[in-house]
Amino acid sequence: MIALKSIIETFNPEDQQKFIAYLQQKNKRRDTKNIQLFKLLVKSELSSKDICKQLYKTEKSNAYHALRKRLFQSLIDFTANKNLDDENSIDIQIIKYILASRTYLLQKNYDIAYKILDKAERLADEHLLYPILNEIYHTKIQYAPNFPKANLENLIIKQKENQDKHQLEDQLNIVYAKLKSVLNSISYEGKVINFESKLQDILKSSNIELNESLSFKSLYQILTIANISALVTNKYFEIEDFVLKSYSILKDKKETNKQLYYQIHIVYIIANTLFRNKKFEASLKYIDEMNELMKLKKGIYQKEFILKKTLVEALNNNYLNNQDKAIQQVEIVIKKKHNDIESLLDLHLSLLMFYFQKEDFLKAKLILSKFYHTDNWYIEKAGIDWVIKKNIAELLLYMELQEDDLLYSRLKSFKRRYTKYLKEINQSRILTFLNYAEQFYRNSEIIKDQKFSEQLKTTFEWTNVELEDIFVISFYAWLKNKVEQDKLYQTTLKLIKY
Repeated sequence: MIALKSIIETFNPEDQQKFIAYLQQKNKRRDTKNIQLFKLLVKSELSSKDICKQLYKTEKSNAYHALRKRLFQSLIDFTANKNLDDENSIDIQIIKYILASRTYLLQKNYDIAYKILDKAERLADEHLLYPILNEIYHTKIQYAPNFPKANLENLIIKQKENQDKHQLEDQLNIVYAKLKSVLNSISYEGKVINFESKLQDILKSSNIELNESLSFKSLYQILTIANISALVTNKYFEIEDFVLKSYSILKDKKETNKQLYYQIHIVYIIANTLFRNKKFEASLKYIDEMNELMKLKKGIYQKEFILKKTLVEALNNNYLNNQDKAIQQVEIVIKKKHNDIESLLDLHLSLLMFYFQKEDFLKAKLILSKFYHTDNWYIEKAGIDWVIKKNIAELLLYMELQEDDLLYSRLKSFKRRYTKYLKEINQSRILTFLNYAEQFYRNSEIIKDQKFSEQLKTTFEWTNVELEDIFVISFYAWLKNKVEQDKLYQTTLKLIKY
């Protein structure tokens, strides 16, 4: 039942109607219950037993289990056919050309066969389909001795160049997978790993330099590698130029809509990088581009990217003094059902932060009350960095609401669990920040003490605010605001503007 529901939940209303029509066309008997089962799974939260009872008047039935299996297979077939229509129509068309040309080659009708192969080559090259191109060159080379018009040496050069591109794409795929595994160890398991050293080792062993202009897929993998490094080190400023230049070069060479999925990912990475570097208006321009790309191909990637787009858009608006707009954007999108749990958690945490900065602590607490899972669960779903941010926000909220019991219980738990980890990753300043916050909470008058204020300023004075992590600055703004006794949101914006 879980597998069925998880697939069905990805269907939008249009997909649901198309699938029902697909079943109607497929069904040969009128008493088939697959459509009934599908509709029950779409519209109700009934248990498996309840659904079985509605369909077969009993809580257990072999016919019900067989029906589920048939519906599962129909869902797979429908999804596969839909993907062929949406994504791979070009691939299928080119394969048809290759098969047709081979028939003509066997019939020794070389002129027609090579014209068809030329057409297949142009399409495959346009869409960067390296494996298919290899098949085309293989076929052309095989029969070139029989067709004087074919330039054998030129075909051999083309095939070698294509093989090099394909090999590099494969290598990048391996590097990407290895680095994602390292990131998962850091973010989702809390392991302490020297990421930069690991990155260099993997790249060196793969003989790859991050300076290639390939397909959008390859660029996406290259930029994701750079983005992973920035995520772990919080040094987004180090990748900005590379990210922007790489995309600009490739965008000029490649037509939009060829590898749309990867292009949307790339634009998201750029928008997020610019946001993390506090270039909010520039980031929003790429959000606009991302939005336009999401509309292409009948919006097939709209659902997949809507949460990521909304998250970065709302964060930018929040730090551009458009906080009410940011709150509205997040609240609208989280009301709907989504499968991207990590992005959904990011949106909820951001909304908590917006209300906290607005000093609407009761609404912030309402959002916090929805985080009822354990830290381990959230580490698995969103990563340890997310969990630490959530814990800090929670502690500051308890201070504002003067909920002593919850505050000291959670503070003790946080220090016991994360002190060693934070020291190992050189983030002891988080512990220092909490110590200052606790001192202030125990004795609010201390904020008037000149010595305390000087210590606070010295501890959190950055050599370059422009390079400091935006979320670290946002947390520090809470303490600074206690000294200045201003509005928290305005204090935060002043700090961010450096």
